[in-house]
Amino acid sequence: MTVAPHLLDEAADWLMRLHSGGMTPAEHADFERWRQASPEHVRAWGRAEQLLGKLGGLPSSLAMPALGRPERRTRPGRRAAVAQLAALLAVGPAAWLGWELVQQQGWTADLHAAQREQRSLTLADGSYLLLDAGTAVDLRFDSYQRLLYLRKGAISLQTAPDPSGTHRPLLVETALGQLRALGTRFTVRLDGAARSLLLAVTEGAVQVTPRSPLQPVAVVAAGQQIVLTGQGVGPQQPVVPQAQAWVHGMLMADAMPLAEVCAQLARYRSGVVRCAPEVAQRKVSGAYPLADTDRALDMLADTYALQVSSRWGGYWVMVTARP
Repeated sequence: MTVAPHLLDEAADWLMRLHSGGMTPAEHADFERWRQASPEHVRAWGRAEQLLGKLGGLPSSLAMPALGRPERRTRPGRRAAVAQLAALLAVGPAAWLGWELVQQQGWTADLHAAQREQRSLTLADGSYLLLDAGTAVDLRFDSYQRLLYLRKGAISLQTAPDPSGTHRPLLVETALGQLRALGTRFTVRLDGAARSLLLAVTEGAVQVTPRSPLQPVAVVAAGQQIVLTGQGVGPQQPVVPQAQAWVHGMLMADAMPLAEVCAQLARYRSGVVRCAPEVAQRKVSGAYPLADTDRALDMLADTYALQVSSRWGGYWVMVTARP
């Protein structure tokens, strides 16, 4: 059933406001009154909820303008994002799938690192950012905040003092929640489906605010790591060095199943890396270079009596037991 365009505009605006997480109880009451005003309002909001269900959340390129302060809701960037979201609500599920593909690939991200590569750069404020292979990040530095939106992948961030002198917070926003740097160095990794996030803090501290307002805020100190999911912040545990080795261009394995080693190396090369079932659970230990996965595979073969076979110019790699 067709939904009136002006109701889709209003639904898009409410969706952006709800996603920003800064609404007051009075505003929530206003939303409920709007939603229940008529069957047409119910249908408009139903379309918005259907979009969230299809895409697993508000698309990141539209979420960015929603992250600003409430008093800036009328700024042009946000108005354009509301209009874009309303158009997305109007076209329906068939077009949402195409949008989802673009978002997942990170083609429209401000910063991205392709498969096989790591990318490092210094941000406008002097902070140092390292992107792992297959990572996509949006940036929004303005007079109120220094914000990075992590769409997918992993980053390592070493923060710098705000050169503007206004003490703008440095924030990392994700689909699961917000991370606020408290003068620090840390890494963040989103799993493939953005269902969990691993935060490891090596200097300073990071404040973690889950997306759900019902979940408590946590402060993670140096030397600690946590997992953030839709259920909130998990217990703090000591940082696992193996999980940070990628920052130094290495894969560190400590009794890691060979299948997992192959899967990790595959992220840093074109093509496919597979291991035969009979060796998939074989435990592997060692340090392997991510910038030269051919050498890493040769090291595995020499140490663990394996055979590495490749076809199509190395695009297809199979690891088996040595005859």
